[in-house]
Amino acid sequence: MNKEPNSRLADLFALTGWSKGELARLVNRRGAAIGQQQLSTDTSRVRRWIEQGEIPRDPVPRLLAAVFTERLGRVVSIEDLGLSRNRRGAPTPSAGAVAAEPERTAEILTEYTGMDLMLNRRGQADQGPALPGTAVIPDSLYSWLSGSSVAEAAARPGPRQLITGSAARPVVDVYEPGPVGPDEVTALEQSFEVFRSWDASRGGGLQRKAVIGQLNEVGGLLTHRHPPELARRLWLVAANLAVLAGWMSHDVGLEGTAQRYFVIAAQAAKEAGDRPRAGEAVSRGARQLLHHGRGEEALELMRLARAGAGDRLAPRSRAMLNTVEAWAQATLGDRQAVARLLGEAEELFVQGGEEAELPWMRGFNQAELHGMQFLVYRTLAEHDPAAVRPALLHAVAAMGQRARTGQERSTLLDQVTLASVHWISGDPEAAVAQARTALGMIGHTSSHRTWDRLRRMYRLSDRFADEPAVAELRAQIRAAVPPVRRPE
Repeated sequence: MNKEPNSRLADLFALTGWSKGELARLVNRRGAAIGQQQLSTDTSRVRRWIEQGEIPRDPVPRLLAAVFTERLGRVVSIEDLGLSRNRRGAPTPSAGAVAAEPERTAEILTEYTGMDLMLNRRGQADQGPALPGTAVIPDSLYSWLSGSSVAEAAARPGPRQLITGSAARPVVDVYEPGPVGPDEVTALEQSFEVFRSWDASRGGGLQRKAVIGQLNEVGGLLTHRHPPELARRLWLVAANLAVLAGWMSHDVGLEGTAQRYFVIAAQAAKEAGDRPRAGEAVSRGARQLLHHGRGEEALELMRLARAGAGDRLAPRSRAMLNTVEAWAQATLGDRQAVARLLGEAEELFVQGGEEAELPWMRGFNQAELHGMQFLVYRTLAEHDPAAVRPALLHAVAAMGQRARTGQERSTLLDQVTLASVHWISGDPEAAVAQARTALGMIGHTSSHRTWDRLRRMYRLSDRFADEPAVAELRAQIRAAVPPVRRPE
């Protein structure tokens, strides 16, 4: 018995509004449903879990994770509840422990995706704490990415929400998959391409659960032994699907869940020995923070992404990272850094070529390069009016190329961003026209990010609110965009 309160469990328990007796009954009921009729959880046991840090035996931690997940409408893992047995005073990993890390990663992957699949409420926003940024990255992964020791990583300031070390089976049991051969892995690789194309076209809401289900399956496969090359390919499939699951989660407003998937993706890339893939996964977390205006924290993640990607990062991959870092600098109003990073990105993009064949780099084409430059200059325009002109130039280039590639969601985001540029530059007539075009398309995607940008664009129109056309547009936006969900 730890004799120390379990603050993680206490905090989440407070959010549920349950009494201790209610939680005990829910655990017993859930246990009986899976054939564990012998459970006799009562109020006193729940009190010991919370107040004395007592960790119950399996399957109770899994059952608790399940009931908390359903109650809070977001994925709650065993580690989130503070119920992994090595959460306090864990010894320094030995060689044997390091060798077992791929198995633990596969177990974490299947547990987390299994929990997510239990949420039968698509698109419900997280109700947890604010995005933790680098704090979400476990020490072992942080040390690998940054080149520091595990001890140095553990000395990082601030609390961290780890997702490693639970060593628990998935809460949602599917049939137990066995080892697979090259043909099956090829099919899994192709499935990622299908899901990626759908996401680019329609947004994350419609296919998120399908991607998570596929990722759950891959996690099950990774619990078996495969030849080294086949195992490497499977881990890369897991990394690609986890990034996509994270991006889709971000797209529908599940922000905490999205960050966890990005970390899982980086961990899977680590198991595959693919540093560039890990760096790109971390950069997704930076883009997520930038969507919420957190530039300094995004820069911290980008430093980690670059360090993790290694010295042999190909030119086009470096160009992609440059655009994300430039966006972070734009939020801080650093126009010199923006100009340097975007200039380098253009040169690197021209140099690149062969890495564009990598599944995770195919989306970074000429249209995406212009789209990121457009977004960067739009962000900078709030600090520097001179950024309006390059923003408009890149908008024309990006939107013209995307119109031929079926990227409806990106086109819609560009239209909203272009309207924002017109508000910033003092051209309400052009802003109204562009915003109306965007409103006509918004029903064709399931992207909450689009709603977020519309809300920001709406705020930029405040100074023109007395003009009749603008007032009419603002009323249309209020009718089209749902109110922001607030944590209870």
